Amino acid sequence: NPYDAKGLLKAAIRDDDPVIFMESEQMYGDKGEVPEGEYVLPIGVADIKREGTDVTIVSFGKIIKEAYKAADVLEKEGVSCEIIDLRTVRPLDINAVLESVKKTNRLVILEEAWPFGNVSTEITYQVQSKAFDYLDAPIEKINTADTPAPYSPVLLAEWLPNSNDVIKAVKKVMYT
Repeated sequence: NPYDAKGLLKAAIRDDDPVIFMESEQMYGDKGEVPEGEYVLPIGVADIKREGTDVTIVSFGKIIKEAYKAADVLEKEGVSCEIIDLRTVRPLDINAVLESVKKTNRLVILEEAWPFGNVSTEITYQVQSKAFDYLDAPIEKINTADTPAPYSPVLLAEWLPNSNDVIKAVKKVMYT
């Protein structure tokens, strides 16, 4: 969102270490409240965008919008989703994820990346290593199709994960 983008970009500029700041041009039209005053968001700190009690959904980047859509639908069905926006992936705020999983006992990870060797794989490993006993269901990962990324908007829409994929994954971990 624009607020996070400004705060994180300012943090990246001020950081003494090298920082790679990646953004999606598909987010350039996004609107949101951004204070005119000076503020900096800490690098490596995730943000709980929506409090919930039944399942944790972890995501980052533009694909998180699909998590919001899914959470709205699921709320009408009585499922309370906690949504965590990682905001940065290195450093990865794994403690925020672990604390949420300890509360909800279920985890769905939504990432716009191929299924092999990505951030969601690392999160899965970390949670299974550090909070396995808290899990009431296997972790669900939602990624793009394991094919080259298409250029056509129609094919791209099929290739990318969407809110229906999130709903299916949440229902799977909820055993419904």
